[in-house]
Amino acid sequence: MKKILILNGPNLNLLGKREPGVYGNQSFEDYFETLKGLFSDIELHYFQSNHEGALIDKIHEVGFTFDGIVINAGGYTHTSIALADALSAVTTPAIEVHISNIHAREAFRHHSYLTSRCKGMICGLGLRGYELAVHSFKN
Repeated sequence: MKKILILNGPNLNLLGKREPGVYGNQSFEDYFETLKGLFSDIELHYFQSNHEGALIDKIHEVGFTFDGIVINAGGYTHTSIALADALSAVTTPAIEVHISNIHAREAFRHHSYLTSRCKGMICGLGLRGYELAVHSFKN
């Protein structure tokens, strides 16, 4: 059975409450239950932190044994060379996900330090982006 980590960064613990016009009304914990139902043949793990070091530690923990990492680094996407380096340092492939279309938002959100370290990026499709990312690891 494949093992995939979904890794969410800062402020994503507020999904369902934070800016529902941008991020929707569903909490990630509720959506994660939906994902587990859709992918009963995959061992899904979920970790969220508002702290950059905790995200890096989690990448190091799973980065040589899991089959995939789905990462939404939140605001760290646009600032964290350290997260990009962590993704480069491990062998587990990653897919970057963003709930909103980061290219249709403020100019500072248009650049991601993670994209070049990931096998792909999905943005602007809401929570469904996570589903598509997990699906891409099935093959």
